[in-house]
Amino acid sequence: MKLTYHNSAAVTIQDIDTKVLIDPWFLNGEYFGSWGIYPPYDFEPKEFDDVDYIYISHIHPDHFSSKTLSKLNKKIPVLIHNFQEKFLKNNIENLGFKVIELQNNNKMELKNGLFVNIIAADNCNPEICGKAFGCGYLESEYGSTQIDTMAVFNNSKHVIVNTNDCPFEIAESTGKQIKKQYNSVDLLLVGYAGASSYPQCWNFTEEETKIEAQMKTKKRLENALSYIDIFNPRYYMPFAGMYTLAGKNYILNKKRGEPDLDYAINYLSKNTDQLKNKCIAVNSKQSFDLNTGETSKRYEKIDQDQKEEYVNHVLSKIKYDYEYMEEVKLDLLENLLSESYLRFNNIREKIGYSTKTKVLLKFTDEKFVVISCNGDGYELVSTEKMKKIDKYLSVEVDTRLLYWLLQGPKKAHWNNAEIGSHIQFKRIPNIYERGLMYCMNFFYSGKYID
Repeated sequence: MKLTYHNSAAVTIQDIDTKVLIDPWFLNGEYFGSWGIYPPYDFEPKEFDDVDYIYISHIHPDHFSSKTLSKLNKKIPVLIHNFQEKFLKNNIENLGFKVIELQNNNKMELKNGLFVNIIAADNCNPEICGKAFGCGYLESEYGSTQIDTMAVFNNSKHVIVNTNDCPFEIAESTGKQIKKQYNSVDLLLVGYAGASSYPQCWNFTEEETKIEAQMKTKKRLENALSYIDIFNPRYYMPFAGMYTLAGKNYILNKKRGEPDLDYAINYLSKNTDQLKNKCIAVNSKQSFDLNTGETSKRYEKIDQDQKEEYVNHVLSKIKYDYEYMEEVKLDLLENLLSESYLRFNNIREKIGYSTKTKVLLKFTDEKFVVISCNGDGYELVSTEKMKKIDKYLSVEVDTRLLYWLLQGPKKAHWNNAEIGSHIQFKRIPNIYERGLMYCMNFFYSGKYID
């Protein structure tokens, strides 16, 4: 087998006569425009016409990139996990593709001895991954909320394991399960970074942000080492998480605490036995051959000065999707509040959650919506009155994006807005309340306005 790297988590796995394209993201502008690609990717859709299958690991836009998929050949079948919720399936089908849902941990032969096995990463927990709102559906007692998947590709000679960007603590049991089934792993695709608004969008001082970012970097890389320890692969390739914040939030890049690829390669290589588990690095559109153990071209490190120049002069100029809209009048937002609160409160009651913490949703510099999290409703108050609240989560987002968020997931989802660093948060005290953040996912009216 041969693997070709494209960008972030996007790779092609090729057997003798079969190609599988994984998580293609080739165009700037996912997460409402804030995620850019560096190095720039030269995307020619026709180059992928010979692909036999596309595998989409999960719903996040850097894996399920609708902007990229819309350019690809709709005759290529798409493989996904058979998730309980059909949001991913429906969205892919709406783009014109045929979707094949695979049962959890059930090998499927693609063609001529090449198999795929998709396994859910269990027990998704936003306190681990750092995605404040969480991604999936909350089950009783905060149980398993499957959102991400791993995949194994194998033929008679080789086994490739793709961990995508599953945080280790979430998917450790899945990793051990895979290792038991596939005793010898030839190539491990292992994430070294992730995506969240923390700490760059939270109310920390510069020094606190620096400390939190350093801790986050260390944790990401330790997770990668833990995966390598479990799978004990002949080769491993750090991948996924390779994004750059674009648009007006490009200034947050250095605060994210996400290690860049070259830092990760150096760190992981120094902390693993290269005779036993060899680190592989390839540039975009270059390949690694499992038969020979050779790359198609020697890896070239990213020139950080060139990257900074490109970010400052190109990516920073990108407009966010909602910035093409006119400013939204306050009454349009107010009209969506009542049903948004009802949906939010229904979910709160359903999971039996209550807290004295208030959610302060900024409308204007003078007006905030104060949302009760114990059934006492909401009210629109002045900034002066809002200052008297001593236990709160403050949420500030561009009113044009807020207008989309209050319409609902068909227009915009709170989780994606957060991952895209579009929301500024402040919480007093600085304590994460999972139930509260989960319920905020449902603070929308469901009134889709075209």
